[in-house]
Amino acid sequence: MHACPRLRFPREQGGARVAVIGTCPEWQVRGACRGSFALDFFPPPAGERRDEKRRREGRAKTICANCAVAGECLDYALALRDVHGIWGGMSEIERRELMGLST
Repeated sequence: MHACPRLRFPREQGGARVAVIGTCPEWQVRGACRGSFALDFFPPPAGERRDEKRRREGRAKTICANCAVAGECLDYALALRDVHGIWGGMSEIERRELMGLST
């Protein structure tokens, strides 16, 4: 486990977006999602229009498509039953359907 600077579980605090920073599996530090575009993986706190969401998710999925650890990322999100953000190239809705949860 390593210190994990990836924006994993964003939440609002006084109107500002904050990330929960902690430890993470080794594969996460090798993720292509690390960097300034990490915000594409989670919706903004103020909401977004459908077309904005589609574009943001498309950018995130493009990054995932070229990531060496996308499979591990998806497995991690499914094991945690995480239904927020893009993980392993799958959206919140896609993972919810895969897990058999209502949308």
